[in-house]
Amino acid sequence: MKTASLIACTALAALQLAAPAAQAQAKEQFFPLLVYRTGPYSPNGTPWANGKQDYIKLINARDGGVNGVKLTYEECETGYATDKGVECYERLKGKGASLFDPQATGITFALTDKVPADKIPLVTLGYGLSASADGGVFAWNFPLMGSYWTAADILIQHIGKKEGGLDKLKGKKIALVYHDSPFGKEPIPLLDERSKTHGFELVKIPVTAPGVEQKSAWLQVRQARPDYVLLWGWGVMNSTALKEAQATGYPREKMYGVWWSGAEPDVKDVGEGAKGYNALNLNTSGQSPKVIQDILKLVHEKGQGTGPKDEVGSVLYTRGLVIQALGVEAVRRAQERFGKGKVMTGEQVRWGLENLALDDKKLAALGLTGVIRPISTSCTDHQGSTWARVHTWDGAKWSFSSDWYEADGQIIKPMIKAAADKYAGEKKLTRRTPQDCQS
Repeated sequence: MKTASLIACTALAALQLAAPAAQAQAKEQFFPLLVYRTGPYSPNGTPWANGKQDYIKLINARDGGVNGVKLTYEECETGYATDKGVECYERLKGKGASLFDPQATGITFALTDKVPADKIPLVTLGYGLSASADGGVFAWNFPLMGSYWTAADILIQHIGKKEGGLDKLKGKKIALVYHDSPFGKEPIPLLDERSKTHGFELVKIPVTAPGVEQKSAWLQVRQARPDYVLLWGWGVMNSTALKEAQATGYPREKMYGVWWSGAEPDVKDVGEGAKGYNALNLNTSGQSPKVIQDILKLVHEKGQGTGPKDEVGSVLYTRGLVIQALGVEAVRRAQERFGKGKVMTGEQVRWGLENLALDDKKLAALGLTGVIRPISTSCTDHQGSTWARVHTWDGAKWSFSSDWYEADGQIIKPMIKAAADKYAGEKKLTRRTPQDCQS
């Protein structure tokens, strides 16, 4: 009996010890981080991943988490490969994941059919499936702040402005040098539509991934002699394209990249050879914003930073930070409805993502003034903002060379609806009802 009593007491003590641990675990909001720190895309993927990690660390260090809920994370290396991305998703989704940033358009395509059953939203800021801005059909996809259709549209607007009006594009020739993947092909429908409307010729030049060999592509550029080149590249493809343009003699000031082709890793090895090259940007860069200063002080100066200190505030680091910030704000917004101090589920975070309302005042409170524009989402609008600017490489640094442009909704919205309706028909989906949007 003494032995039995001792066993019972030991078991009770174990349960009492386990209870606080379980309770502590329940107060943690888990963020799975799909990354690629290896391979040909790592120069771009690494700062992006570092920005996300550092923002999580900042929220814990500065704010004690979100209303007392600490943030945790786990990285999973994908190498930018779709199959590895799906493996990472399957491994991490059961650990309490309430949203995923796939960090690749190919992975996004593969997960889009999976997440409705798992009830976990995908945040694809500035990438992914352009039609998924339609929340009525794509209930779990969030291409926040822009898609490849909005990017292509803004680039055509900018080129038209430089020519003295969109009507001046008639008879011009614009080449699209693109990564031969879902990512690179995504802007083509919008560019085809714009070419019909404005009468310019669109020359499509695919580049086999990862893009280290482009001589044949730039031979086509030299033969076609386009008035402008749009670069839809990622990773090593971008710097290779700029080197080939220099070797071919194509003027870099006539080249315009998407916002994934306009960061420090794309130009630093080319230096003066990339001078005059232009690209879109969704966010500012540099170390002056308050949120960056907070990270330097509360994370890096404490020896807890991810990656080199001088990288903090670079273009892709800041974009990773912004992505993570919007994910955190979705959790905070969800807590306002479902309970402050509670861990949010995927369904609850989806509601938060559909009800983001970050005006100038809220951005200032987050230290994001000047970093991004205000963003406001809804059940039907999963994008929230369609603005971007052009910045130009001067041989040593990026500087903004345009005002903000907003993508033309008159062109894009009908395209989104048509593509979403087609997808719904193929997948036998019905549009969400107003009641579903209120739940």
